[in-house]
Amino acid sequence: MPATPALRRAFAVLTALPLLALAACGYGSQAKDDDTVKVAAGAEKVDGLDSVRIGYFGNLTHGTALVGNQKGFFQKELGGTEATYAVFNAGPSQIEALNSGSLDIGFIGPSPAVNGYTRAGGENLRIVGGAASGGVKLVVDPDEVKSVADVEGKRIATPQLGNTQDVAFLHWAAKQGWKVDPQSGKGDVTVVRSDNKVTPDAFRSGSVDGAWVPEPTASKLVAEGGKVLLDEASLWPDGKFVITNIVVRQEFLKEHPEAVEAVLKASVEANRWINAHPDEAKAAANERLATDTGKALPAEVLDPAWESIRFTDDPLAATLAVQADHAVEAGLLERPDLDGIYDLTPLNKVLKAAGEPAVDDAGLGAE
Repeated sequence: MPATPALRRAFAVLTALPLLALAACGYGSQAKDDDTVKVAAGAEKVDGLDSVRIGYFGNLTHGTALVGNQKGFFQKELGGTEATYAVFNAGPSQIEALNSGSLDIGFIGPSPAVNGYTRAGGENLRIVGGAASGGVKLVVDPDEVKSVADVEGKRIATPQLGNTQDVAFLHWAAKQGWKVDPQSGKGDVTVVRSDNKVTPDAFRSGSVDGAWVPEPTASKLVAEGGKVLLDEASLWPDGKFVITNIVVRQEFLKEHPEAVEAVLKASVEANRWINAHPDEAKAAANERLATDTGKALPAEVLDPAWESIRFTDDPLAATLAVQADHAVEAGLLERPDLDGIYDLTPLNKVLKAAGEPAVDDAGLGAE
């Protein structure tokens, strides 16, 4: 079936993207600022800062940031320093904001973190914490695809050329013995690079037979009659793989370590609260989404999407290294030098104070 006009517009945009535009979970719009939770009168500033600028995506896989904003965890730890927020829809634009100094700390997916780090020669960011694992599925039209073997010859959407889910699907397809050209997406399976906002319409119209996508897009497709053929978590040891990290500008980390620790402490507390109060946390995240994006998710999408995400302080560093290897094997990335991409010292300090075990950088820590 021919592509819809919306899909054709998406293709036109994506063909202009460089090969390694490794966006994470959301795409396309500019950031917007928000300052819902106000600074407490008379509170002391952290590191003498007037504000700390925090970025995240309007996606459930960024639930730590959504809840941390909505429930005031960040503002509480920053005291008299104002927590300000920018909501992004694209990994490259968040990396740009970090590089330009207009953003201090960001929640972002593994591929843009790797891409941003390597493109800057390891000089721009550090991964300082984890936020979430999982929340990615292959959803298919059950009339067209009844088994894994049926995926061959079909049209499968991924969010963006070279993004985290695109790499994962290409790697999985190769494991099935199918050949796909990574740039054109043509081969034994046709990979259609489609914005997450467009994919549900493409699926509904029959322009694609399925999609390898993050939440809540996966659950939106299920609500349209799709069936989950594969949960990516099933492909990873213990079902864990990084989907969202916390990154910081290296200059900001060096000059304002107490502010970074405050944000990490808030993140740890937010994750603890999320895991202890899942229903309240889900509602808080949806309230934040409604404010940030103008639309809350219906229960039929929100409930299964939230259930598939695991919120964790551990950045699952070993899985980031494996994801980078998959991108290299797919022909989407030259082998990157990831030495020094992590600095987990501040997080481990926070975890120790909270009586939690330290997390590991898989040998990729800064000296």
